Parts: sequence; C-alpha cells; structure tokens
Amino acid sequence: MQKITFFLLFSVVFWASCNSSQSVEVTPIRKNITETVFASGILEPDNKYNLTAQTDGYLLSLSFEEGSQIVPNQVLAVIDNKNNIANSVGAAEQLRIAQINASANSPALKQIEANILTAKEKLRKDEIQLARYEALIKEKSVSQAEYDNMKLSTETSKNTLLQLQAQYEGLKLQAEQQLVTQKTLSDINSINSTYNTIRAIVGGKVYKKMKQTGDFVRRGDVIAVIGNSQQIYAKLNIDENSIAKVKVGQEAVIQLNTQKNKTYKGQVYEILPSFDESTQSFICKVNFKDSLDFKIIGTQLEGNIVIGEKQNVLLIPRNYLGYGNKVQLKNSDSIKTIQTGIISTECVEVVGGLTEKDIIVPLKPKKK
Repeated sequence: MQKITFFLLFSVVFWASCNSSQSVEVTPIRKNITETVFASGILEPDNKYNLTAQTDGYLLSLSFEEGSQIVPNQVLAVIDNKNNIANSVGAAEQLRIAQINASANSPALKQIEANILTAKEKLRKDEIQLARYEALIKEKSVSQAEYDNMKLSTETSKNTLLQLQAQYEGLKLQAEQQLVTQKTLSDINSINSTYNTIRAIVGGKVYKKMKQTGDFVRRGDVIAVIGNSQQIYAKLNIDENSIAKVKVGQEAVIQLNTQKNKTYKGQVYEILPSFDESTQSFICKVNFKDSLDFKIIGTQLEGNIVIGEKQNVLLIPRNYLGYGNKVQLKNSDSIKTIQTGIISTECVEVVGGLTEKDIIVPLKPKKK
C-alpha cells in the first residue's frame, strides 16, 4: 500500500471538511506531495544470532542473564555430556597405541625385521654354497641333481627375503594409515568434548534467555538470543507490489507503536536479496538517523519510505472517486472517467480528465 503525504496542512483540513458531508462541492487543488511506501516491522539488533547447544545433555550452569553484555569467547554455559568426555579419552588412548605401532619400535615390525635378518643370512650362506657347487660341477665332483637342489634352495631363500621385505613395508603402511585414522578420530572426539562448554562467538547483549540451569537440551536447541545493542535498526516488511520502488539510501520516517506521538528519521541501508517465507514479504533494513530512546527488541513499528516527490500535483478527495476511476461533475447527470496516479486512503492524484476549474460532487447512488 502507498500513502501520499501533504506538506501543507490546510489542504488536509479543507478536505476533511469536505468529507464531513455528502453534499459538499469540491474543486481539485494543486499541491506538492511526497510519495512513500508504507511498511510494518519491528526493532532488531544488528548481528543477531542464536546461541545453540552442539550436544545433548543437562545444563550444569549458565553464566548470563537477560540484558547481560558478553564478550567473544566468553563461557556462557556448560552441558553435562559424559559420552563426549569418555569418547575423547578412549580416542586419545587408541591414538597412543597407533603411534607405537607406526614407530620403529613396533613389536610387529621388530619381529619382521628379525625374520628379514635371518633370511638375509640364510641367503648369503646359500649363495656361497651355490658358488662352490658351480665350481665342483665343472670338475664333475657333484652330480647335476645336487647342483640343481642347491640352486633351488638359493632361489627359495631369495624369494623368502623379498616376501618378508614386502610384508614389512605393507605392515608399516597399514600402521601409518591406522595412525592417520586414529588421529582424525581423536581430533573429532576432542572437538566434540569442547561442545560441553558453550562460548560466545560474537560479543553483544543477551536479549532473550531460552533455557534454565538443569534443563535438558538437545543439539540445535536455542539457549539464548544475542545481538549488537550498539546498533538497533528497523526491520521492515515490504510487499511484492512495492519492493521494486525501494532503494538503498532512501529516507524513511519510523513510528514506534509504543510512541504514537513521535517519529524518527531513518535511511534504508540494506535490502535482503531473498523473499522471506515466514512473513511472505521482502525485508529491508533502516538505520536510525535520530537518537533512539526506546530500544526494546521486537517492538512493533510502522515506516514510510520516501520513494519520490511530485510538484504541483492535481488532487481530489478519495471518497469522491468511484469504481472505475469515475467522478460526478456538478450540474451534470453524466459520470466522467478520469486518469489517476497515486491513490491513498485520503486523496487521489489526477493525471487527466479534470482541471482546477471543474467542480465535483459525491457520486449519486444508483437507483434500484
């Protein structure tokens, strides 16, 4: 909905007197008007966020009250979740074991190292023996079968050594992989254990305390609502017919529902880029240029955003305009259709069809 604001008071008084009687004649008048977009809204703090639980458990303590000023990293609540602590301790112990298994002193690796040394020694002896057999067979001092058996034994020793070395590398890689896995699990459980302590990410003022000491909370439950008390703004809901006319930098006039006799000057500084499903409207933020002396968050308000000014506009009272933009001329049975611009609850901008010399009267009711 749009409103027309008049700069001159006497024109409003004039039409108020016209509207008091259905027999009053009215001549269109010219005035300077301001076009505004009307919107309702509430007071909101900047950087408002919900302090939420990241784990399940009972609240052992809460170190804040509504209205408290908090600073970043301040401990605000402690949750009793023994599972997180137990998991963290267990994961740390598993990590210690994995570190031992991946080290050079690992019992499994030490055992394979010993087997490798034995296999190397056996291969060395077999190679010496094979060299002897090669000399003996040339002299025909040993049979071909004896030489072949010695050669096979040497090949077997070589393959055994290669298998043990591959086993050592595989076991070492497996131990390193297990170490990485356990370190990740330990880090995760260590982080989870910190969720028992809830800290403020951003400083500000506690506007609403949602839980009490002893309450059981689940992950995602809101414990408190926090915001920046140094910057309070008007959060306005703009309908889809008007949002295209609202721009950043436009002036606004704000009136709190708690102070109907007072208005505050403001300015649009942000228009949110998405449609708000909960209010079925678009959201814009207006900061206060005047000092705000009432700062209770959630206070309902009304705002008029100035989207344009028009000079020397021809106006008639709203109740003289009928359906289909029709008006009744004086001393005439015919009804005239006019072209209109801005229409408010009190007046109508006449774009064409009337002049300042025309005299209009209230529309005659249709005869049944």
